[in-house]
Amino acid sequence: MKRNSNQYFDDPVAAYSRLGQHFADLSCRREPYLRGIERLIVSRISSNAKALLDVGAGDGSRAMRIASEAGVPDVVLVEPSKEMSAAAQGSAEVWNVRAEEMGDHWRIGRDGQASHFDVITCLWNVLGHVRGIENRVRAMRAMNDLLAPTGRCFVDVTHRYNLRSYGVFPTAARFLRDAVSYKDINADVVASWNIGSESIRTYGHVFTDREIRRLARSAGLEVEERIVVDYDSGKIRRFAFAGNLLYVLRRRSIIDSASAPQTS
Repeated sequence: MKRNSNQYFDDPVAAYSRLGQHFADLSCRREPYLRGIERLIVSRISSNAKALLDVGAGDGSRAMRIASEAGVPDVVLVEPSKEMSAAAQGSAEVWNVRAEEMGDHWRIGRDGQASHFDVITCLWNVLGHVRGIENRVRAMRAMNDLLAPTGRCFVDVTHRYNLRSYGVFPTAARFLRDAVSYKDINADVVASWNIGSESIRTYGHVFTDREIRRLARSAGLEVEERIVVDYDSGKIRRFAFAGNLLYVLRRRSIIDSASAPQTS
């Protein structure tokens, strides 16, 4: 009898490199949710959008599909795992850098000016594989810097209080614990994927609405819209505890920044 193999990778990039050849199969398991998110994004992309940047792009298939359906001609994929991005080579420009390193990675146009993106996507809890709040802020700030002034950034995350996914009692326990003493590390989890008899595990983080809004403010972004999406069906839900969270973000204007309350 074959024994189950359990591999833990301290670095999420190493875990995804190991998952690379199975990524398409893993995506199929969550197809209703993934396609639901994509439809919501496509419906909110401006008809004159010219460039899309996908952060944590994996094999690039979702970014290419979103760009094709929205009529966006220029696509850049940010994927630190070369094994994951191998399938996308030749179909789009690929940056093999981590999300928190994007601030040092720019494209210079023919006019000598830095290029910006009309659409930035960071999907399927990619932000939850960025370790530590400092690096998550760096990643979000890089998105702000790379986003065109009138562009939109789309981020979907695993919701810490998703009662449908975690059940009533575990969710209630999380909520009560956070209400008594919330710490960022409270929401650190072990992400795992089962592939046949093998289990791949690595660092993960799940989010509260308050945390995402705080990260957005720190990065100079603001929440334009929040949509709750059922993780099983991909349908929109009314209440936050019924799904994961998709955020539509925009750059905060000078007026917005000036009127925002100052914090120490």
